[in-house]
Formats: sequence, C-alpha cells, structure tokens
Amino acid sequence: MLKRVLVIVLAAICLGAVAQAQTDDAGGAGLGAIQVILQDQAEIIVESSRQTIAPAIDAVADSGLPQAQRVMEVWQARDMYRRISDGLFFAAEETGDDVWTLTDFDTGANVGELSGDALEQIKPNSGVRSLIGTALVRFQLNDPDPAKREDAISSLERRANADLLDPLRASIEGEPDASLKARKIRTERMLTVAYEPDEAARIAAIEELSGDLGVDVRAALNPLVATTIRAYPDGVPDDVNLAAILTPGTDALSRAEAYEMTDGPALVSDADLMNALQANIDDGMVGGVPVAALSDPGRRAAAYGALADAGVVAPRPTEAQVQAALDAVTFAAIYSDPSPAVTQAAEAALAKIATNVGLNQVFDLGLDALSLGSIYFLAAIGLAITFGVMGVINMAHGEFIMMGAYTGFVVQQVVPNHTLSIVLAIPLAFAVTFAAGVALERLVIRWLYNRPLETLLATFGVSIALQQLAKNIFGTQARPLTSPDWLGGAVVINDVVSISTIRIAIFVLALIFLAVFLFIMKRTRLGLETRAVTQNPGMAGAMGINPGRVNMLTFGLGSGIAGIAGVAIGLYAQVTSEIGQAYIVQSFMTVVVGGVGNIWGTLLGAGMIGALHKGIEWFNPSNTLAAQTYMIIFIIIFIQFRPRGIIALKGRAAGD
Repeated sequence: MLKRVLVIVLAAICLGAVAQAQTDDAGGAGLGAIQVILQDQAEIIVESSRQTIAPAIDAVADSGLPQAQRVMEVWQARDMYRRISDGLFFAAEETGDDVWTLTDFDTGANVGELSGDALEQIKPNSGVRSLIGTALVRFQLNDPDPAKREDAISSLERRANADLLDPLRASIEGEPDASLKARKIRTERMLTVAYEPDEAARIAAIEELSGDLGVDVRAALNPLVATTIRAYPDGVPDDVNLAAILTPGTDALSRAEAYEMTDGPALVSDADLMNALQANIDDGMVGGVPVAALSDPGRRAAAYGALADAGVVAPRPTEAQVQAALDAVTFAAIYSDPSPAVTQAAEAALAKIATNVGLNQVFDLGLDALSLGSIYFLAAIGLAITFGVMGVINMAHGEFIMMGAYTGFVVQQVVPNHTLSIVLAIPLAFAVTFAAGVALERLVIRWLYNRPLETLLATFGVSIALQQLAKNIFGTQARPLTSPDWLGGAVVINDVVSISTIRIAIFVLALIFLAVFLFIMKRTRLGLETRAVTQNPGMAGAMGINPGRVNMLTFGLGSGIAGIAGVAIGLYAQVTSEIGQAYIVQSFMTVVVGGVGNIWGTLLGAGMIGALHKGIEWFNPSNTLAAQTYMIIFIIIFIQFRPRGIIALKGRAAGD
C-alpha cells in the first residue's frame, strides 16, 4: 500500500514538472505580479482613452508593487510594447534595424529580441499621458532623484487632485532638500485649501497663506469668494452661503438680467422686434402701420402690438408684468463655497494680500525710479562738469553718449566675448569721447566762453552734424549692444517686486562714477585747478595755472564720462544715432534742478526726476509722452520757487 502511494506522489510530481516546463516554454518563467495586473487591464490599456483609462492606471498605481513606478514611466514615455504572440507587456528599446530588445517589468531582465512586426506599441494620447503623470506624482514625491521630486512638485503646482494630498503630506517629513521641502509645504497648504474636507484645517491653511504674495495663492483663494446670482421665488434658503441680497437695476444686477431669471414672459429685444416686423411685411404694411412710418419707435411698438393681438408673434410683457415678476422673486449672490467661515477667512486673506501687494508695488515703483534716476545720473554726470562747473551749454552732449554706445558696438564686432568686450569698451569709449571733447573745445568752445547763446547754437549744429555722420557710418537701423549673460537675468524678490540685473549694474556704475568724480574734483590737481579756474580764472592764471589747458582737460573729462555712460545706456536701450537725444533734455533738467555746479545736487536731481517720471507713468501708464510733458511742467514750476536748484552754490561762485 505504501509503495502505491509513493508511486502516485512521484507521478503527480513528474506531471507537475512537465506542466511547469510547458508553461515556461510558452510564456517564460510564468507571469509576475505586475504582469498579471497588466493582463487584467489589457483591453483597457490597448484601447485607451482619457475617459476609460482610469481603472487601469489606478490598478497599477494602487498595486503597492515596486515595479509600478517603472511601468508607469515606460507607459507614459510610449516605450511600452505588447508581444503579439502571447499578449504580454514589455519595455522595449530599438537596438538595431527593426530589432527591439524586450525587458521584463517584474524582473528587469532582458527576455530577448524581436522584430517590430511581432510587437504592438502602446501609444497613449496626451490626455492619457497627463493622467499617468498625475498618478506618477505619488511615487516621484519620494524618489531618490531630486530632479524627479522637483518635477513632481511642479506637476502638483500646475494641477492636482484630492487623492494626491495625503501622499504629499507623507513625503514632507522625510524630504532632505530644504528648498524642495519648503515648496512641498507651500503646495500642501494650497491643496489643503482646495481639497481638505475639514473646515478648521482649511481656515488654518488660508490664514498661513495670507502673507504669501504669489499669484497662484490669489488664484486659489479667489474661487472661494466667487459668487453666482440666483433667483429664489420662496426666499433665500437657510442652508446656502449668502453673500448679498441684490436689487434689480443696480450695477450688480440689471433689470433685464434679473427678469431673465424669472418665469415671466420673455422680453423682446429691439433686434428681435425689427426681425419680427420685417418677417410680417404685407403689401407695404406691418400690423396696420406703413413700412415708411416704422422709423418712429412708437409706431414700431404699435405695429408689434397689433401682430401680438393677432397671435402672429409673442406679446411683449408690460412694465407692470415685469415689475410683478421681479417683486415675486428674491435675488441673491451666493458664494461658491458652502462654508461661511471659509469664505470669511478667504476674504480676510485676500484683503491682507491686496494691502501687501500695494505696498510692494510702491516699493517696486521706488526701485524703478531709483534705476531710472541712476540712468539719468550717468547721462548727466558729464554734463555736470561741462555745464554745471564750466558753464558751457553743450547741446552735443547727447552725441558723446551716442559715440560711446557706438564704440561699444564696434568693440563687440571685434571681440565676440560679451564680458570682455564691455570691459574693453569702457576705457576705449572714454578715450574716443575724451579726444572728441578736447577737439570740440579747442576748435569751437574756446572761442565762445561767456557767450552762452552762441555756444548753444554752435554745439547744436555740431550735434546735427555728428548725428548725420553716425547715420552715414552705421546706417539708420538700430544696432544691438549685447550684455553678458550674467547681466541678462533679474533679481526677483517676490511675485510683485523684481529688478533686472542690468539696471542694478547701471546703478552700481553710477555710484562708482560719483566716487570717481568726487575724487578727481577733491583730491587731484586737475580738480583743484578746475575749481580755481571756475571761481576766478584771472586769479588762477596769476597763480601759474593755465586756464585754457584746464578748460580743455575739464571739457574732455566731461565728454569722456558721457562716452562711458553711452556704453552703459547702450546695454539698456537700442543704439541709434538719436540715442543721445533721448537723454539730453533729462540731463539738463537733472543738472539745473539739482543745482548748477554741485555734484550732490545732480545726484538728488536725477533721483527726483526719475521718481517723478515713474510716478506720473504709474498714474497714466499708457502714455509716456504725457509723463514727460507733465514732468517738464512740474520742473518749470519748481524752478520758479528754487531757481538755483535743490542745492544752491554759495559764496563767490553763486554770484557768477
């Protein structure tokens, strides 16, 4: 008996081994856990659409298997293939001419090669891929690769759903990267506002976000306070979140809009009335009214009334009917969110955010004014020497700015490295415009000292000649002066306040030139001689100072600084032959308003004019010409009260 049992057991084992071998021959080493799920969802996966694919995605994502993330990534990338012979799914990669290497999802092992004819590619459309990407987020939030975690957070910031809130919360505690953790916490607060069922948790999240100026925060809070207008024949129910009771005929609700929400007879618009009259013209008459008389609104109404009495058209409701219909209904604005506490918290948060946004807009406007003022100061610092110190009205000052900008352009044609080209352009622009200034002073200005009108006319002619010369050499097309890459970004403080790096660089350059100018005027022999010649040229000459040489060098210095300013301005504005004309008026205003002959006054004048310009633009942003006009009017009035500027000269120089 025992022998028979052993024989039967051995026979069963042998039969099982044979069956297993046959299974191995047919499908590999048997179906793994993830492959079983894919086979169960095979029909949905192959015939996928955004409307039907959700069960298959959920089956893979909720499986808890470590291979699930790999399957979904391959699926989303369209690298999933189905072997036609047995219907199994694999990751496939083309490794030769129509030769595809298959990788098993469960084991990650290479299971052979097949031609493309033996495979069917799974091609999810963009909608399906989007759903897969959303499901992938829960895996990627804890991925060892920081780039994938960042992509997951970005995906949540763009679109999310309530199912991802818990996985996001679970991933926060173990996040090693501080910046990614902060983003996760912020995103979790946003999703809590949108999807958390607990009212207290939503309110707490709203209060935390009330100090955030992000546009996405306002976008998340605005739907909570959005309202819809509804009509209630029996009064407003107690279970709705009431925002306000509305009266028809106000800005919030017109009478026509309110009446459309009632059960009264439909209103007939003027267009519908005319169409009805035209459709019922009979032998030159409509409702007993001649067609020629229909230009009178009263006759049109009478004709339509006759058609309505005859049953041809629908009757128009009378004013009494309209009022009765409106009186029978209560109109109310109802919050979209059903919780009064949540909407109250959202309104308080939005009000706080609006206040903070306003304050930051003022700060941003101040930064813009400071930036514009630094540009004006750069353009005017050379003029502060030639006009403020020497008293020469040089209308060609803007063309020295132009020459500096074109010098930078020429250098960039020779030196392609933008950083190096700017470094070389600054001293070269100074040299070129210094030489041009010396030439102008020796040939023209030296003969016209103490004759301001003749100086103005002569330098104005030089200005026109230099502009035409620039057009002949460089043409009328704007020439780009490209800034280095490290000046191409911006410093972003928040979603409201930001300032471009190039503007910061110009501001720093203006401070540098302020320091250089003060050093030259206070600590060098040229500065001492310039001040001596300016105050009393006769006495300076008697002390052995050559006034002509000092005037020449001083004028050249002012012109050279204008050339450097041209390089800086060229990085910010288009370089044309008229680039200097855009700043000449503001330069003169800066020097005059600040106080002629005082560098600190020039600095204050530039700041005041920049702030005034930006302030006027803020009130009227669509009209920059109006801003310039109002600014000039203001300065004319200002000079009436402060004819010597903000900081007036004292002593002998003030009387010259």
